[in-house]
Amino acid sequence: MAEAPTIPDELEVRAKWGDFKFTPANEKLAKWQIAKYPEGRQKSAVMALLDLAQRQVGADTDTQGWLPVPVIEYVAAYLDMPYMRAYEVATFYTMYNLVPVGRFHVQVCGTTPCMLRGSDDVMAACKNKGIAKGKTTPDGLFTLTEVECMGNCSNAPMVQINDDNYEDLDYDIMTRILEDLADGKEIPVGSQIGRKTSEPKDGPIVLKEMVKANHDYRKEW
Repeated sequence: MAEAPTIPDELEVRAKWGDFKFTPANEKLAKWQIAKYPEGRQKSAVMALLDLAQRQVGADTDTQGWLPVPVIEYVAAYLDMPYMRAYEVATFYTMYNLVPVGRFHVQVCGTTPCMLRGSDDVMAACKNKGIAKGKTTPDGLFTLTEVECMGNCSNAPMVQINDDNYEDLDYDIMTRILEDLADGKEIPVGSQIGRKTSEPKDGPIVLKEMVKANHDYRKEW
C-alpha cells in the first residue's frame, strides 16, 4: 500500500481555511440535506455535508478537493456535534481526502478480482506516466491512490477518477486515459471496450434462445 501521506502544516492550513463557510448555493444544499432527517437526527447529514464541503474546497483549489481540519470543524459545528464525531466519519471513508490531492484523483482498485485481471498493469501505466502511489504529480494534475474493492468486479480491472468509474482496463487503455485527461479531452465513462453494464464482452453465453426470442419480439413491435 501507499506510504502515509504528508499532513499539511497546521498553522498554514488554519491560516488558509480557518474562515471557511458554505457558499450561499452550498448553504442551500446543506439545509436541503439536513431537512431529509427527522427532528433530532440532523447529525445524520454529516456524510453529505462533508462531501459538500470537500467539493467546495475542490472548486476553490481546482482539484478534486480535500477536508482541512478547520473545514471538518465547521461541518461539526454546523450540525452541533463534537468535532471528533465528524472526524471519525472523515477518516473512515476513503471518499474523503484528508490531504490535498490533484485535479484528478486516480483510485486504482487492488483487491483480488482486479489484481487477477491486471490491476498491476494499470498501476504500471500510472507509474510510467510519472504518477507515484500516494503522491501528487508536481504539476498538481494527478494523485494516485490504491484502494480496496469498489464493487466493479465483473468489469475488472477498474479505476475511479474523481466521480467516474473506468472499467475493463489494460496497460494501453489506462495510458490513453491519463493522456486524454492531461490534454483536457472527454473520456467515456464505464467500460472501455464497449460493454454495456457487465454483459459478456462477446455476447450472451447462456440462455441464448431466450435472448434471441426477446430480440425478435421487439423487432416485431
